[in-house]
Amino acid sequence: MQSKRLGWIFLAPTLVILFFFGVLPFIYVVYVSFHQWNPFAVNPEMVFNGADNFRQIVFDQAFLNSLGVTVLFVVFAVLSELILGYFLAQAFMRDFPGKAIFRTIHTLPLIVAPIIVGSVWKLMTTPSIGIIPHYLDEWFGITMNIGTSATAAFATIVIMDVWHWTPLVTLTLIAALVSLPPDPFEQAQIDGAGKRQIFWHITLPMIAPAVVATVFIRLMDALRTVDEVWMLTGGGPGSATRFVGVHIFKEVFPKTNYGYGSTISVIVLYLTIVVCWLLYVTMLAPRNKKD
Repeated sequence: MQSKRLGWIFLAPTLVILFFFGVLPFIYVVYVSFHQWNPFAVNPEMVFNGADNFRQIVFDQAFLNSLGVTVLFVVFAVLSELILGYFLAQAFMRDFPGKAIFRTIHTLPLIVAPIIVGSVWKLMTTPSIGIIPHYLDEWFGITMNIGTSATAAFATIVIMDVWHWTPLVTLTLIAALVSLPPDPFEQAQIDGAGKRQIFWHITLPMIAPAVVATVFIRLMDALRTVDEVWMLTGGGPGSATRFVGVHIFKEVFPKTNYGYGSTISVIVLYLTIVVCWLLYVTMLAPRNKKD
């Protein structure tokens, strides 16, 4: 009993911080989402409009387009990071010359702030001074301009995100692979199982919790990405890279439409929870029932 009380005492500061900086802001955003509010207007009072903001979202083509672009970005970026992160994790499980140096270099992008990442990639992809357009044109004859090409802008953002966050996936999968017991793998090799069979029937089911947790983290981050995209393309050209986070930013700040921006935030949070729940049900729930 005393140990439980001591545990709650140590946990109390974290719970207080979470309540004031997590729960209360969320409740306030939900409250604002049911109002029409421009705090910089002549009459800055909130006007209750019920579910009008939520009805407006259904017919908001700009929001639906941004949601579609965001889903494509999440699929391409998160899948690429998972695949690349797994192969890098397997590589780091082996000894090779310069492993410590390469592992350190590989992890460095994680310490760079997203806004700095966007600024650096902006410099690297600017046609007049960027190193990437220069060598693409010199070596392959490809003209790259993310300011005019929607495909180039979208692909650059995906590559930038993969470069920035693959180290996180690698580190989490390394931790999962290191914790695996050797007995099932030795028994499978004795029984004549191949590498593919070992991966699909032993490795993947055993690291599934780590994979799902990593997907949850990257999914939530990718759905709300703003700063990197804003610094690199500003949501352009046109609306090619106007992700949901950028759309919310433009609704709240340039248009000062705080009520509608809060509504979009609530909807995105709901969609994120639903997707994470579906991933849990399909990947972890059957496994937990077997256990």
